[in-house]
Amino acid sequence: MNKNNENHSTGRRNFFRLLTAGSAGFILSPVAAAPTEALEDQPPLKPATNIQDALKYPRTANSMPGLLPGRVTQVNHAGCIKDKLIQQKAVDEMLEAIMLDLTGKKSIKKAWRKFVSPDDIIGLKVNPVAGKLLTTSHELVKAVIAQLEKAGIPRQNIVIWDRREMELHETGFLPENYPGIKIAGTEQKDDKGSFFDANGKLYGEGMIDKDWSYWADVEGTYDEYTMPYMVNGGKHSYFTKICTKQVTKIINLPILKNAGGSVTLCLKNLAFGAISNTGRLHAKLWHDTVAEVCAFPPLRDKVVLNIVDGLFGCYNGGPAANPQFICQYNLLLAGTDAVAVDRIGLNIVSQKRIEMKLQKEENATASLFLKRAEELGLGIGDNSRIELKTINLA
Repeated sequence: MNKNNENHSTGRRNFFRLLTAGSAGFILSPVAAAPTEALEDQPPLKPATNIQDALKYPRTANSMPGLLPGRVTQVNHAGCIKDKLIQQKAVDEMLEAIMLDLTGKKSIKKAWRKFVSPDDIIGLKVNPVAGKLLTTSHELVKAVIAQLEKAGIPRQNIVIWDRREMELHETGFLPENYPGIKIAGTEQKDDKGSFFDANGKLYGEGMIDKDWSYWADVEGTYDEYTMPYMVNGGKHSYFTKICTKQVTKIINLPILKNAGGSVTLCLKNLAFGAISNTGRLHAKLWHDTVAEVCAFPPLRDKVVLNIVDGLFGCYNGGPAANPQFICQYNLLLAGTDAVAVDRIGLNIVSQKRIEMKLQKEENATASLFLKRAEELGLGIGDNSRIELKTINLA
């Protein structure tokens, strides 16, 4: 590695360390608000968005909240981690228990066939943004793939994806670890470590679909260094072609972790993972973006299942990975209703933060994104209306 590449790599790591801590405004301006404040507080006058455009499209049978509104299954397994290593067999058992309970089916093939078919191209939306310390676990991803294969889904019909292909590679989502399965990201580098092709065009530009965008009256302005991680500036955030053109169904696999006093689970993993030019959206529109982007058909009509990886997770310092705040939750959460799953996840993380004396009660603004999502008909965010089934394994 030459010195320029080394400096760029080090700078990138520092960039993402800050970005995952909070708003991009914090990175680009030294006088911006603290990250957790940017995530949790909404200003009185919020910028306008094009959410009405999303609502013009008729809903489908698969539209959020999916087949099972308000239903969430939680599986706990005290032995799923031993000596800090996730046990594949335990995860296989946990996932099977979830699928059979959610669907009421007696076979794993029939359970998965409620959501997908061999004709689908299935995108597994993982979350590698915090690096190797706290990525969607390979054990969960491999368990999902194995069960999809049992349901008759060919490996070549499965795509593991996220916004940044290089982060997927850095956390072990590589072709050699997942033979026959496509690994895809919107923002990409070539074999030489460059974001630009021979014509000086960002590879990421070829991965965004300008027919689908989330417009907000906030300008994204980036320097030469930052632009490759945003793809475009301006007031439009374009959806990735992975969602709009490549996959027909999405299985969402976020991690159980906090974002300030709130959480970054199903909705956040989808919204900020599916669009470009997100740096502008953290400070003033975090809660709105998390909900509203999921109301557009490329996500709303394709996400059929959400499975939260709560084997390891964190309760503070998120969504980045700070070792002192990583903990074993020893659980998986799942449901078709991303809003309901996020509500249960918020309960768990808030309770952990209370136990660790980080707060005395749930943060007053922690659930704003859930309320907005419920307003948009994406799911149920009211605890009293959620049917939670808890299964305890060995």
